[in-house]
Amino acid sequence: MSSTPTPSMSSRLGALTQRLGLSGRSARLLLERAAALQLPFGPVTLPPANIWWLSGPRLQLLPELPRSALSGPVQDDKSAAHAALVELIEQDTEQLEAFDLRLIDGLAGGKDNPPACASFEDYLAGLEQRQVRIISYKDFVKAISQALPRFALREPIHLLQASWHGNRVFWNGEQQVEAFANAIAYARRRGLEVTLPAALTRYRISPSGLARLEANYHVLAMPLQSWSHAPFMSLLVDSGIPYARLSLMSAADAAEFLLLPKSSAEASALGEGLLLAGAPDICVFLRQL
Repeated sequence: MSSTPTPSMSSRLGALTQRLGLSGRSARLLLERAAALQLPFGPVTLPPANIWWLSGPRLQLLPELPRSALSGPVQDDKSAAHAALVELIEQDTEQLEAFDLRLIDGLAGGKDNPPACASFEDYLAGLEQRQVRIISYKDFVKAISQALPRFALREPIHLLQASWHGNRVFWNGEQQVEAFANAIAYARRRGLEVTLPAALTRYRISPSGLARLEANYHVLAMPLQSWSHAPFMSLLVDSGIPYARLSLMSAADAAEFLLLPKSSAEASALGEGLLLAGAPDICVFLRQL
């Protein structure tokens, strides 16, 4: 692909330059060079619905996101991006006197990057070797007590929900997830009603937080190859453009989020150019969740 824009692209760039009011030559050049970049952009999608809480974007981390989670050369730029991100997710916790454990169909614990499973039954069927087997109510009590040692004392459990996971309810436990899944699957299969007090924490995208983020930042999904792609890094670093980076996706090879403040003409121009080059707009993605 030539670095010289095609006639149709030139007209689009001209219209965009006029709309953004990019009067400076450096900003216009940034826009043109960014639009001509060839990077392996791909769509940002949610994985198929499955039992693992940490699958997909880990947006639940944002309300308590440490400042150190963002990378970038300038502390003030990272701090400003951090302030915008922590307002993106709303959360609340409801105390429930009696929650039917059969409604739990997700796990917050388990091994890193487990295979996607649509249900506890699929998860258990996929285990190479089962550590827990339940054939009686006594076995059920033993299994669930492995995961919940104070089950007999009706100690409250902690549950999680997030709008990007639909209505799925996750058990926020780290240990003995096989025993827990097996016990819940047994209770469902036998029609065994088992209730416990629960604290249910719900996460959802804040409409006002998303609107502020979109108004102030380009938030783009950049493939990992971007950070070793010389033409892109030259645009980002050599011009001293303000930016921040954040990794929130669960897969090891997932794209990172690049935040470019729209208050900077050069950063805004780079963001618009990257959009033209095919970079996914994370704000558009979040609005669809």
